Amino acid sequence: MLRLPQAIQPIVQQFASLFSQGVWERAETLLVGAILAPGKRTVTSVLRVMGLSQEEHFQNYHRVLNRARWSSLQVAQVLVLLLIKTFTDPSEPLVVGMDDTIERRRGAEIEALGIYRDPVRSSKSHFVKASGLRWITLMLLVPIPWAKRIWALPFLSALAPSKRYYQQQGRAHKTLIDWARQLLLQLRRWLPEREIIVVADSSYAALDLLAKCAALSKPLTMITRLRLDAALYDPASPRLPSTVGRPRLKGQRQATLAHRLADPETEWERLVVPWYGGDERPVEVATGTAVWYHAGKTPVPIRWVLIRDPWGIFASQALLSTDLALTPAQIMTFFVQRWCVEVTFQESRAHLGIETQRQWSNLAIARTTPALLGLFSLVTLFAHALLDGQDLPPRQAAWYDKPLATFSDTLAFVRYQLWPVPLFSMSMPRPDIHNIPRAFVAHLAEVLAFAA
Repeated sequence: MLRLPQAIQPIVQQFASLFSQGVWERAETLLVGAILAPGKRTVTSVLRVMGLSQEEHFQNYHRVLNRARWSSLQVAQVLVLLLIKTFTDPSEPLVVGMDDTIERRRGAEIEALGIYRDPVRSSKSHFVKASGLRWITLMLLVPIPWAKRIWALPFLSALAPSKRYYQQQGRAHKTLIDWARQLLLQLRRWLPEREIIVVADSSYAALDLLAKCAALSKPLTMITRLRLDAALYDPASPRLPSTVGRPRLKGQRQATLAHRLADPETEWERLVVPWYGGDERPVEVATGTAVWYHAGKTPVPIRWVLIRDPWGIFASQALLSTDLALTPAQIMTFFVQRWCVEVTFQESRAHLGIETQRQWSNLAIARTTPALLGLFSLVTLFAHALLDGQDLPPRQAAWYDKPLATFSDTLAFVRYQLWPVPLFSMSMPRPDIHNIPRAFVAHLAEVLAFAA
């Protein structure tokens, strides 16, 4: 049994009941090892960093991911409830970022591989394809007290295979919108009473998804980008008594947002809103309400916000909200927070080994990447518990004046607390002894010497 720091034991024990005793002991070892391991996050690298390179039954640790019976969905539920309890105010709405990312992988044994547009290396004029796995992830957007900024904390991820995969399986294609709807409905089941605002990019500006979220007994508010040529209408006029036929779904067609943008009579309001990077920036906005309608789809009432840059740097764009009561400033503030999702994806690749795992079985693949993304949130929870209200000082250098702590500082801080665990876990704590055992020095030197 690992002897973890006392501050984080209550957090880790929240997950113990989801596993059998034997599986949990190995899962706990993999958890600590995944935090401590540099470079690749394979099971073998985790065993090495935990001092278990001579473990004869190493296959039992692989079986935690590819065979053992436990539910990733239950783990995600416990994680999101911990995040909400730790970082949110019950009186405030929950802001959830939703986005998909490509995990670049190759291998003939990986059934769910697809060919996708690489969003990182592609541009409007340059298309780059990538072979890999597509994941859709929900992240809680919350202010972190000791980081003094908003972070995106992943808690629920799902593999969204390509259309070709479903054709090979002889199954109906489940689109990215279908997966998004399923994840959001699952979140609503977990949190039936909380007000939830979901921010997403234009990939999720789909009428089917917006209509489903708006039709719930406790609606989910969606904020996404909106096409400038979207078909917007006035609400349908009240139905008169004894009227025959189908009720009208829409009223008079409104001008497109592209037309409003070019119209000199459009009324603009100047606002100063939080911007990317933590600064504030002036923008000009025009807003209104409409019914977004397309033939064969359920119409959705929205508030649209047309944005243009008084400095002329970025192109004009539009946002929508399914909550008509939100102001343009609120809609823009929530949407700008979505950028934290991209930061989390990048930090997870740089520091948590996303794309370095080597599993090929379907079950191990479906578990490992969501676990590594969730590790970002767990490390944040561990740091918050260990700091106990204190600030986290960032790593400084003469050539780099770092004003605020980042995830790399957070991970390093948690590692400092966990390094003694692999070797001292079976010994009683002795706070009066500060000598470093030779075995620990040798183990640490081996890990660092072979670090990539």
